[in-house]
Amino acid sequence: MADKRDYYEILGIDKNASEEDIKKAFKKKARECHPDLHPDDPSYVEKFQEVNEANEVLSDPDKRARYDQYGHAGLDPNSGMGDMGGFGGFADMGDILENIFGGFGFGGGASRSSANAPRRGADIQESVTISFMDACRGVKHELKINRMCTCDSCKGTGADSGTSAEICPDCQGRGSVKSTQRTPFGAISSTKPCPHCNGKGKIIKDPCPKCRGIGRLRVAKTVSIDIPAGINDSQQLRVSGQGDVGVNGGPAGDLLVNIIVKSHPLFRRDGYDIHCDIPVTYSEAVLGAEITVPTIDGDVKYNISEGTQTGTVFRLKGKGVQRIHRTDRGNQYVKIYVEVPKNLNKKQKDALKAFESTLTEKNYAKRQSFFEKLRSKLDF
Repeated sequence: MADKRDYYEILGIDKNASEEDIKKAFKKKARECHPDLHPDDPSYVEKFQEVNEANEVLSDPDKRARYDQYGHAGLDPNSGMGDMGGFGGFADMGDILENIFGGFGFGGGASRSSANAPRRGADIQESVTISFMDACRGVKHELKINRMCTCDSCKGTGADSGTSAEICPDCQGRGSVKSTQRTPFGAISSTKPCPHCNGKGKIIKDPCPKCRGIGRLRVAKTVSIDIPAGINDSQQLRVSGQGDVGVNGGPAGDLLVNIIVKSHPLFRRDGYDIHCDIPVTYSEAVLGAEITVPTIDGDVKYNISEGTQTGTVFRLKGKGVQRIHRTDRGNQYVKIYVEVPKNLNKKQKDALKAFESTLTEKNYAKRQSFFEKLRSKLDF
């Protein structure tokens, strides 16, 4: 008995563990050590038996009391300290799993996914490049895609015309085969997909020459998609049901369209707002003027006031981008910059100097403020 591990240690619990603690620990360890999860490591058969043995003792109040008092010797019928009654409480490991997992999917395989179960088709991803204005206004776009469709020759059966799939003789159409391994503590049953039919339960002896027995094939198709007004760069549209067709009657996947929006020479976008810079002449800035401002809806007129400075920003309410699937819109923000004239001739320079000579510091509020601050700082 000296080579046996402590039952509490096996389940990872302490000696004061409650019945509920033992039950939870047993389920966790049984899942971790189940041989079906480690088919290439035969040591897990012994580990799984060890976990079940520990649970058999600790979940029984009488056996647990003898074990707590005498250790493993208290459970050995040859030691004279009591009869453990064997570990025959469950004749088959499949019964153990049915009790502790409730059809979790080990052993019996009843809840394992079937190759014949309906499966959703895969999604398809494509990219579409549109102009800045199309993104603002919305546009209908024709997109060429390649998607898996049901074979029109065999109608998805995979069998050649005039033939049909036959029931697999190895699994009798179940799609899975069961094997049982005898151990000192009962039989361990495991279920795996039938290797003959690959889990489908049917065999196609004469496959369709067009789809080669798959039942689906990739076909080029043109899809019309509605790109809504307000879509932005790097956003994605989902077109339901335009992905690959499903398998075994499953639904089709979706078409995912990645939107790429070209830049615009005048406009910049920030969310649903639009920004642009407008140059004005020196005289327009000084005297004030009505200027023309481009918007995504066309040109509009705007009056700037006298003495407008470079960097002045004004807002055109509701002239931004329409919010997706809504009617309200963002705003347009226009930034003014005063363009200083270049390449003046002598007459223009003389006229400008004459004009400048008539001005005082009162005409330059920022300049006056700057020098006042400078004199104050330097204590002139």
